[in-house]
Amino acid sequence: MASANKGLSRRLRLRNLATGLVAVLLLYGLAAYVVLPMAWTHYEHQPGLADRPMVTHTAQGIPGDPLNVGLVGGKEDVLRAMHGAGWYPADPITWRSSIEIVGSVVLDRPYHDAPVSPLFYDGRREDFAFEKPVGESADKRDHVRFWQVLDRGAEGRPVWLGSATFDRGVGLSHDTGQVTHHIGPDIDAVRDQLTDDLQKAGMVEATYQVTGIGPTVNGRNGEGDPYYTDGEIWVSRLVPDGAKSAKPPEIIPPPAFVSFKDRLWHWVASWF
Repeated sequence: MASANKGLSRRLRLRNLATGLVAVLLLYGLAAYVVLPMAWTHYEHQPGLADRPMVTHTAQGIPGDPLNVGLVGGKEDVLRAMHGAGWYPADPITWRSSIEIVGSVVLDRPYHDAPVSPLFYDGRREDFAFEKPVGESADKRDHVRFWQVLDRGAEGRPVWLGSATFDRGVGLSHDTGQVTHHIGPDIDAVRDQLTDDLQKAGMVEATYQVTGIGPTVNGRNGEGDPYYTDGEIWVSRLVPDGAKSAKPPEIIPPPAFVSFKDRLWHWVASWF
């Protein structure tokens, strides 16, 4: 009788343990995949972006670089702002530009407007591509691609989303085997650099955040390169007609929970 009671007691403990484990896993899944993403998802400044995808694709349909930067303004506003910030428009890909970029890398000579490979968003390639050299050749550079995603955003002006990354060197694609640039993993650093360049050039009226891809620790782009990001898109509302602003831009803070998430993320990212 005592042996039977012990066996029953053991089975009850195991069942309770299993039930508790399942409950913990369910709570974790609910928090990690439902509650927290809902809490830090915010489009209060641009509601029209709420249902849009936040990742680009390669020509082969492979998920590419995530979107992490935005601009508000017309086409001419974008061109003037990027020029004022010291970013060069990228040349189109031709035989001549392809030869020039090879010569730039091999001979370590400048090519400030070297072409960038196309990426696609919503089925179309980028509207604009800009770059900022890092070093002498086109081997290393910051670059960004932009797509106009809204004809008229919340501020009554066109809205552009872009993907800003750092090209750390030329190599072979991990997925296609083609010759390509490989990006550095800290894509937030390039987003912040571009935003800072625009602000220092007096090209920004206000800056705010909207949700992008969300916090990502082990992302991979279309070439198989790893990246990590806090998942936010920094949007800069540009000055109209290139009229340089003499005062600092207004920095509109995100919701409190998003600010907490960002602080926590930056602490985590410092360990990468």
